[in-house]
Amino acid sequence: QVQLVESGGGSVQAGGSLRLSCAASGYDYTTSCMAWFRQAPGNEREGVAVIYPRAGSTFYADSVKGRFTVSQDNAKNTLYLQMNSLRPEDTAMYYCASGRALYGGRCSPTYWGQGTQVTVSS
Repeated sequence: QVQLVESGGGSVQAGGSLRLSCAASGYDYTTSCMAWFRQAPGNEREGVAVIYPRAGSTFYADSVKGRFTVSQDNAKNTLYLQMNSLRPEDTAMYYCASGRALYGGRCSPTYWGQGTQVTVSS
């Protein structure tokens, strides 16, 4: 079993930055990817960024490429999402997930965190 706890959300003006953290505990030998998803009210949950921990490979949704960076600190078992140049359309609940890597830089989640709210005002 894996437990994921996000932190770092908040309110920021457009153009600002936030860094989300996801502390992981427990172990599942089948885990081959970690990811950040987000869901805005009335929208489906969408993948934002994926990392394959063993290879360090990263993948991003087109909407965040060049603005968001996903990284990991293996010593702390923590996943990060650095978000720069934030826009009002980035407003959403952000979720950390871990699961199985799929073809094309996708991640099929097995475990989810509880989410952290990000609100960007114009």
